[in-house]
Amino acid sequence: MEFKESARLYEEATKYTPGGVHTSIRNLEPHLVFKKAEGAYIYDADGNKYIDYQAAFGPYILGHNHPYVNNKVIEALGRTDLYGTGSTDLEIELSQKICKHVPSADQVLFCNSGSEATYHAIRLSRAVTKRYKLIKFQGCYHGWHDYVARNMLSSWDRIGKRDPGSAGMMEEAIDNTLICTFNDLEDVERTFKANEREVAALIVEPIPHNIGCIMPQPGFLEGLRKLCTEHGALLIFDEVITGFRHNIGGYQKVAGVTPDLTTMGKAMANGFPIAAVAGKKEYMQRFNTQPGGDVWFAGTYNGHAVGTAASIATLEMMENEPVHEHVFRLGDKMRSGLREIMNRLGIDAYVAGFGSVFTTYFMNFEPKNYTDLQHNDAEFYVAYRRALMEKGIFKLPMNIKRNHISYSHTDKEIDYTLEMIEEVLRDLKK
Repeated sequence: MEFKESARLYEEATKYTPGGVHTSIRNLEPHLVFKKAEGAYIYDADGNKYIDYQAAFGPYILGHNHPYVNNKVIEALGRTDLYGTGSTDLEIELSQKICKHVPSADQVLFCNSGSEATYHAIRLSRAVTKRYKLIKFQGCYHGWHDYVARNMLSSWDRIGKRDPGSAGMMEEAIDNTLICTFNDLEDVERTFKANEREVAALIVEPIPHNIGCIMPQPGFLEGLRKLCTEHGALLIFDEVITGFRHNIGGYQKVAGVTPDLTTMGKAMANGFPIAAVAGKKEYMQRFNTQPGGDVWFAGTYNGHAVGTAASIATLEMMENEPVHEHVFRLGDKMRSGLREIMNRLGIDAYVAGFGSVFTTYFMNFEPKNYTDLQHNDAEFYVAYRRALMEKGIFKLPMNIKRNHISYSHTDKEIDYTLEMIEEVLRDLKK
């Protein structure tokens, strides 16, 4: 494949934008510029066509430019937009749907990004408990703000240590965020006891998709629920990735564990910008959208017609069509096919995933946490993904990142992908 036009446009972009991209993780080689997306496919500026498994980090549960969602947005914009006061019929309808389907959602508030949602949930937890410390897990990602931007993709020598993700972070925020090991309840219990009556909340990706797909071991999420209750801390499920992708009620519905607060986004609106924080009524009533509430909640674009209309349409598709049945079947087919290929070629690999999400770690055992992932062959992992791009298959060429299947993918795309994966792996083994 040639990327000459992408390279030219990227150079132009760097004149006006630091690094030429508007999110740091997008700055990867080759520097592609995209011009079109439809269904399961994306197209770059040179006309190269790719089966897309990146899915913009997960929003596209139905597929790119899905006509049902797009038409709902166009219809909404034909009659409404942004008012800055009161509410809209779209906000009310979407709130009803979320509270109907998500177990923890007695009430819900809308914002514009997952980072905003986790910020609000953490601030609310501190107000409710009158405490300030927060527990998060090594490798989990919950946004860009100071409360959580630490110990995300740490170098191996920084695991569990003080590892802020950015310059300019508040020292107090860094020090008040405590790091635990995923799937290790004893570590969590020790941390609670060492900070007795100081922990406001524990926030967790119920499946840490920031680092691929690390499944919670039996009893782990239930154990977190129990420990939070015992120690008077709120349990926050960050379902920005897992929510709606794995079940219309979120992974909490699959696991049967109900958190106090939930953050949602991404697959909620099939690529349109919207996010949400939801939870028990007794906590949500503390937000000052409720008269007398003392926890600030504001945003000019909160509940915008574009995001709410898109989200309603996306949830309607899930309610009325076999969206999850389809993506789960294709996910199982992909993982089964990958395992057969790895066995056939004698490659040490662990094929991980759940539902529509999959990834292949090049290591010989199932990783249970971020620390285990130092055994993954990172160089091979990235080389494998870059080679797949040459075959028209787009998986983010970055270590330990997940892949996503959408409702627009079919057996045809899965079959071709598996064929090309075997071809690429045979070449890389030579």
